Amino acid sequence: MILGIGVDIIEIARIKQSIERTGDRFLKRVFTEKEIEYCVSKGNKYQHFAARFAAKEAISKALSIGWNNQFDWKNVEVLNEKTGEPKVHLNGLLKDFLPAQTNLKITMSHSDEYAVCFAILEQIG
Repeated sequence: MILGIGVDIIEIARIKQSIERTGDRFLKRVFTEKEIEYCVSKGNKYQHFAARFAAKEAISKALSIGWNNQFDWKNVEVLNEKTGEPKVHLNGLLKDFLPAQTNLKITMSHSDEYAVCFAILEQIG
């Protein structure tokens, strides 16, 4: 059974401008060290930062919690499996937020100008 869905799209240029304008301050406020390490290792790091930004927004929508005290940018970490599949790791107050027998899946994509993410929270079993 589907418990929640979320989608977000962002202009890659907006993320690039934020990074160039505020540098490490923006990166360290929004992304975990592992996310930063992954993105800067890519040819076009801004596409990857934007996709993760969109993922965090889409996940917030799927969880239906919005931007309250439970949700913090770094409480959601998006990493990739060796296969390239994105995996969501919840930390902090969100770590125990999901009820048992639930699964949070995302898919991300980007073009030259936009990054998008779709998130789905489902009950399993």
